Amino acid sequence: MKILVRKALIKDKNSSHNNTVKDILISEGVIAEISPSIETKADKVIEAEGKNISTGWVDVFTIGTDPGYEFKDDLQTLANAASSGGFTHVFCSPNTNPIVQSKTGVEYIVSKSKHLPCFIHPIGAVTKNTEGKELTEMYDMHASGAIGFGDGTKSIQSAGLLIKALQYVTAFDGVVIQIPDDQSVAPHGQMNEGIISTQIGLPGKPALAEEIMIARDIELARYTKSKIHITGISLATSVEAIKKAKKDGVKVSCSVSLHHLIFTENDLVGYNTHLKVNPPLRSENDRKALLKGIKDGIIDCITTHHAAQHKDAKICEFEYAGYGTLGLEAAFGVLGTTGLTNDEILACLCYNPREIFKIPSAIEIGNQADLTIFDCDETGVFDASKIKSKSNNSAYLGKNYKGKVFSTILKSNYQQY
Repeated sequence: MKILVRKALIKDKNSSHNNTVKDILISEGVIAEISPSIETKADKVIEAEGKNISTGWVDVFTIGTDPGYEFKDDLQTLANAASSGGFTHVFCSPNTNPIVQSKTGVEYIVSKSKHLPCFIHPIGAVTKNTEGKELTEMYDMHASGAIGFGDGTKSIQSAGLLIKALQYVTAFDGVVIQIPDDQSVAPHGQMNEGIISTQIGLPGKPALAEEIMIARDIELARYTKSKIHITGISLATSVEAIKKAKKDGVKVSCSVSLHHLIFTENDLVGYNTHLKVNPPLRSENDRKALLKGIKDGIIDCITTHHAAQHKDAKICEFEYAGYGTLGLEAAFGVLGTTGLTNDEILACLCYNPREIFKIPSAIEIGNQADLTIFDCDETGVFDASKIKSKSNNSAYLGKNYKGKVFSTILKSNYQQY
């Protein structure tokens, strides 16, 4: 199959064609020609004048639901949601049933995603059954295709176990992925501890739970000289701690979740269960500090922490609601309203995650087609028709967006939106 993209502005800092308008011919899933004008007959012609094309985007943390919770989302619907949001690679946490903790579990996800419009990379569990007691066989999972290692939504609480895990992955230059949450600090907290939590009567979770875990994990990474990626940072103090650690040469990278860039604790006054997330939404000052952390190059990636929940888990009292919101479909458009530049957004969705997790690609002849075509200026309101998940627990319904994904191309798999 031949796909011809006409007159797209190439946005790829790793390409010799960066910031030029070119035609791109894809033949049997491989970039065959890049030229100012290509007249070859193709099976599919994409008119992309006025649009941008980059290497496909990467989300480094979504919440796993397949196997075991396919009523929320399966691999096909997760891939559909990701592709519609411009993502050609997503990382999936191991919190499935059974837990992704063996080569068999990894191979199931890798094999089933091969022909989907988005490649789903499993994160292998660090501890058996994510119970924080005994290490898994991480090398076997790495050899089978695990992109990184972590206990997903369950942070590794034992410093001794995390040291062993960090030492273990150095054998193959792997990365441990952690959510910063000391679960011994206010384990029943429902939102950020502060004036708002007191006013609306919800138990609070203090910033300290995140700050302690980040400080500890940085020191463990320093001690082991290993790589750690902290995902879902939510505090100004977290940005400062990671800034200092990077300056000191610690192999730490980090990502901020989309909802922490858009919403704050003030948005919980109406008890919106779609905004029940962990780590919780913080203050407006924290939100501004996170955006500045992106602009300053301290925060490496933006992730959606996409978490599908059945409607019964959200249509209930806030205290009993499930954690998480959908985010893949809305990500690019709502980021366009934050004041971030397109280059800053691309750095966090594309260049940095590919570099950290070694997903090679560049828009060059001979490379596999792994592309996202997008419009930076189209505006509108995000509505339910744009949700591709089986679930509909999106906090972004009714939010304005600026920027729209036009299509993705992964090998010969072309999707238009």
